[in-house]
Amino acid sequence: MAALKPTHYQGEVVWLGHVPAQGGLSSTPVEELDFTFDGPVGERHAGRTRPSCSRVTDQHPKGTEIANVRQLTILSAEELAETAFAMGIPEIDPAWVGASIVLRGLPDLTHLPPSARLQNETGLTLIVDMENRPCVLPGKVIEQHHPEKGKRYKPAAQGRRGVSAWVERPGRLVIGDTLRLHIPDQRPWDLIDDVRG
Repeated sequence: MAALKPTHYQGEVVWLGHVPAQGGLSSTPVEELDFTFDGPVGERHAGRTRPSCSRVTDQHPKGTEIANVRQLTILSAEELAETAFAMGIPEIDPAWVGASIVLRGLPDLTHLPPSARLQNETGLTLIVDMENRPCVLPGKVIEQHHPEKGKRYKPAAQGRRGVSAWVERPGRLVIGDTLRLHIPDQRPWDLIDDVRG
């Protein structure tokens, strides 16, 4: 029996970005991205492993070498627009928040189930790690373009920051491609609400 269930939900790739290996947070817009098992080729967040960060210090001391399930950041065009509205600015350039991929048309993207897959027509497959929690760093970039507004980013992006993901099957992604959602075919864990409090 298949462990993953294809859905009719899909998102159109409307923006692609590449964070230079020696750069900061911001990404550079590109028309296409090539992916290996290490992630986007030549990208700052690429690699099979990475040092653990503050998101996983309950599991690993900061700086511990762990598997890299944060090779890229996938965002929703609709959620970016909602975040910009909440901040009181006209728009958020995906480059300012270090986006790898921006999709249009995939509902509630930030809350896709962990281990969901996003697959294009040629077979490139990305595995959703989990919700990408907002931090203050994108706000500092936004501040350069919209003075006095950058501090609004973290609260405005709550529940709208997209997901982190990693490559299951290498390939190429180009603007205009469609990524179809496949979800794990299992019910939610019975005790999830008890654990979350």
